[in-house]
Amino acid sequence: MVRKDRRPNVLLITCDQWRGDCLSAAGHKVVRTPNADALAAEGVLFRQHFGGAAPCSPARACLYTGLYQMNNRVCRNGTPLDARHGNIALSARSLGYDPTLFGYTDVSPDPRMLAPGDPRLKSYEGVLPGFTVRQLLPEHQKPWLSWLKARGIDSSAGFPDIHRPADEIVAATTDGAVTTSPPVYSKDETPAAFLTGEFVRWLGEQERGTPWFAHLSFLSPHPPFIVPEPYNSMYGPADGTAFRRAANWQAEAQSHPYLAYELDQQQRANFRPGAEGKVRDWGDDNFGRIRALYYGMISEVDAQLGRIWQAVKAADAWDDTIVVLTSDHAEMMGDHFMLGKGGFFDGSFHIPLIIRDPRRRKAAGASVDRFTEAVDIAPTLLDLLGEVSPPHLDGQSLKPFLDAGEPGNWRGAAHWEFDFRSVADGHAERHFGVGPRQCNLAVIRTKQFKYVHFGGGLPPLLFDLEQDRNELTNVAADPTYLPVRLELAERLLAWRAEHLDQSLALAELTEDGVVGHVAGLPPFPS
Repeated sequence: MVRKDRRPNVLLITCDQWRGDCLSAAGHKVVRTPNADALAAEGVLFRQHFGGAAPCSPARACLYTGLYQMNNRVCRNGTPLDARHGNIALSARSLGYDPTLFGYTDVSPDPRMLAPGDPRLKSYEGVLPGFTVRQLLPEHQKPWLSWLKARGIDSSAGFPDIHRPADEIVAATTDGAVTTSPPVYSKDETPAAFLTGEFVRWLGEQERGTPWFAHLSFLSPHPPFIVPEPYNSMYGPADGTAFRRAANWQAEAQSHPYLAYELDQQQRANFRPGAEGKVRDWGDDNFGRIRALYYGMISEVDAQLGRIWQAVKAADAWDDTIVVLTSDHAEMMGDHFMLGKGGFFDGSFHIPLIIRDPRRRKAAGASVDRFTEAVDIAPTLLDLLGEVSPPHLDGQSLKPFLDAGEPGNWRGAAHWEFDFRSVADGHAERHFGVGPRQCNLAVIRTKQFKYVHFGGGLPPLLFDLEQDRNELTNVAADPTYLPVRLELAERLLAWRAEHLDQSLALAELTEDGVVGHVAGLPPFPS
């Protein structure tokens, strides 16, 4: 029974690199995600949900702050998040919650707030301000490795080699081919299983009737691409639809200077420890096996979701808990001869979103085909908790969809940004002959078209998605499409003008003092 005399619990679950089409609830013909599907049956599935940036730190900055990259300015992993920005954890804390983290947030602290010798300045894997850390699990995964060792598992290989097939670790070699052989750890000993166990233990410590806010941040299905039995053999290399790509990688590279650069940069070792060579040359057999492993990793995470649902129900909290399931960004998974994330393709930015609010059953089991974005998460949670969202945020509350309605004047396109500068070594800047401020792109994607605008003089891209769903034919220079290109360029410009930093723009100093809104301060009369 839903209790109306108290604030609800909040369970925010993020996965890393989960494609939005890889849900059986979304109609995927191969991937099986029964526990995510069960959540969708009680909540709302947002089918056209897109991340705001990539990789992890920029994507999460959009999700946590409700601000587009143009405003939060987290451009790369390691870019500090300006301390002046609020976020969902600080907002929840102001409402009386103790937001508790299991996993990671990949938020680099503002160096202006720290002493020069502070060790936090040596890692991009900082914790979002406002969170209490129950179990941190950064990329080196040392807490998990220690847990494995305590369970009698030989974890001496360390990260990332612990994620190589067990037979490869023993042989200390690889022939370069991708295998589906399992790692040394079992399905009950994955990083996701470890974090789930820590959450379940913490949940059992919570006082009944006291609202809680928990954030589980799973690394899977992020590479390295490997998964234990039975998930390593659950899917086959031939499973799935045909890869979305040109006849060969050379054709992809010739289609645009940015693609040529990106295809040359991707290294296999970033996805399978010990592998050598470039991703583009891996071949269909290896791409197929990687995809099968990726599907298996999704199903493994889904199994942990089932444990979480059971634990929340066992704690008699299911009917008092808002659940949000999403990802930071997606995964190319062989499309366009690429792995990973970035650039402009849907494969990198189309992500899952399921929201279940037990107080809103009218829309249970519904799906929404309107464009939603990562920046919508923060204002949605605030709205569901009965708070007015700060007007300077770029996102919009999804609450009307959860009430089986539709907001007026909803956006007719999705937007995202990608910054490919290389601050540490300047590689991208030298390659393109531009400065760091010009190594960027912005996307506007409607139902029919996608327009990509690059900085630094790189040519734009325009795809007619109704005729070219695989995004292979750039029609930006086609005279027939010039009116469309102009319209979308103007819409993109208008979008940027509308959303440029509103932190102080919504306030004004008058004879009566401050009127309007100043980000980070209580509202003033208007």
